[in-house]
Amino acid sequence: MSGSVLWLSSPPETGRSSVLRQQFLSRRRNRGRSRGERSCGVVLPNGCSVFSSLVAAPPRPSEEVVHDVVLKQAALVGVTRRKKAAAMEVSAPMGWNLLNEAYDRCGKVCAEYAKTFYLGTLLMTPERRRAVWAIYVWCRRTDELVDGPNAFHITPTALDRWDKRLNDLFEGRPYDMFDAALSDTVSKFPVDIQLFVFSPPLPQPFKDMIEGMRLDLKKSRYKHFDELYLYCYYVAGTVGLMSVPVMGIAPDSKASTESIYNSALALGIANQLTNILRDVGEDARRGRIYLPQDELAQAGLSDDDIFQGKVTDKWRNFMKDQIKRAKMFFDEAEKGVAELNSASRWPVSASLLLYRQILDAIEANDYNNFRKRAYVGKTKKLVSLPIAYARALLGPSKVSSMAKVKLITSAEVADTVLAQSMKIKEALSKIFPKESLH
Repeated sequence: MSGSVLWLSSPPETGRSSVLRQQFLSRRRNRGRSRGERSCGVVLPNGCSVFSSLVAAPPRPSEEVVHDVVLKQAALVGVTRRKKAAAMEVSAPMGWNLLNEAYDRCGKVCAEYAKTFYLGTLLMTPERRRAVWAIYVWCRRTDELVDGPNAFHITPTALDRWDKRLNDLFEGRPYDMFDAALSDTVSKFPVDIQLFVFSPPLPQPFKDMIEGMRLDLKKSRYKHFDELYLYCYYVAGTVGLMSVPVMGIAPDSKASTESIYNSALALGIANQLTNILRDVGEDARRGRIYLPQDELAQAGLSDDDIFQGKVTDKWRNFMKDQIKRAKMFFDEAEKGVAELNSASRWPVSASLLLYRQILDAIEANDYNNFRKRAYVGKTKKLVSLPIAYARALLGPSKVSSMAKVKLITSAEVADTVLAQSMKIKEALSKIFPKESLH
């Protein structure tokens, strides 16, 4: 990416810093700033400073660029958001019945294409559930532009039109019912594509996801993890940042907002790294390799080895390192779950546990992700629910007290689920058919 880069920095605040950032990028951060950068900016009333580069500067590590977005998103929580009248009135011309139908259609799409995720949303409050459905559908439609059946015909111009459509959506001018659902959602939660008080505007998760689609049109290899990390942020880390305002932060959380957004970002990165490791063979058949080229070379592997799809000791060792890194991101993500609103902790915890188990499935397949698709079966999914529920019982900043949590049975968990929503029983039969889920 080129052009002027806006930096957002916040005053020192208490709370844990990102372990992964310290482990992977402190060396790169120091190197990136060693040559010096000239900038100018302003100080906001809340103590945050915004700077804009005026001269060419050395390329910044991806984690620094992404962290700036995290800081800006975290700052949104404490800023009184300017209400956009057009967005607030989106439900008026449509009528409540049509708007409800729009949300229901989003829920059906989610249930069809993301069964496990859909089950988790049924554990949320109705308002949060509908909002998450609307965000999911927009993200899926965006992804389908480059990965769907018509992807061959998609051009950069088409993505530009989708970008403009996003602007219209956020201004309360939806194009269809799916857009209307998201337009209504963003009028209720502090989710934004940009802060309009800044010029030029700061890039935000929704627009950044579209940028990820642009990458898919022109890029099929990644030189090193720094490049791959930025791609993972664009296509999945953005989802974590979009979701935090909807999930909500616990009122009694003592963690910094920044640290919670960092955890949400880490979950998105972890999920995408898991997707990449699960789909190596599928991507290779499409001519794509989403693995760091320098790490492949260090392991004695090449693109030809990926295309041939042979499981060797070199491949197994390489995959062990990749899985280890993905699990580290899951560990970082887990730190933020306890800080979420109590109504959101269970579904997020369940989603994290279930997705992480895909990595275990890859290991169980002897790292043959060329021809065997790793998935989590029905039994493991059901067993994971009590574990996720136990963790959800913990309040903010009490992860270390896990040993004190009373053990609960699957029956108790089922009773609690049904108490929240009678829809769960029907959903379970649809989501967990007799055959194993893929």
